[in-house]
Amino acid sequence: MCWIALAAALAFVAADVAAATTHRITIEGMRFNPASVTVERGDTIVWVNKDLVTHTATAAGLFDSHEIPPDASWTYVANTPGRHAYICTFHPTMKATLTVKRKP
Repeated sequence: MCWIALAAALAFVAADVAAATTHRITIEGMRFNPASVTVERGDTIVWVNKDLVTHTATAAGLFDSHEIPPDASWTYVANTPGRHAYICTFHPTMKATLTVKRKP
């Protein structure tokens, strides 16, 4: 009986992990592309810097990539539901939005 409960719990966790999606945001031309992304809680977001200068992806109090040099990337797992505005701290006119939805 214990094995059945363990197998069911592992299947539930595996299904939740398998449902996670990876989203890519490209930093290029002094902007985030796409500028607005909607993801599910638990999804992974990867910012890839294709620009000639260093950038950040920073949402005050939520996440901060610190420096993302040219041809580098930074990864974040979205766990806080809501609409989160973020910027590049070096270039504050670079603005974008990450919306994290709760899983049903």
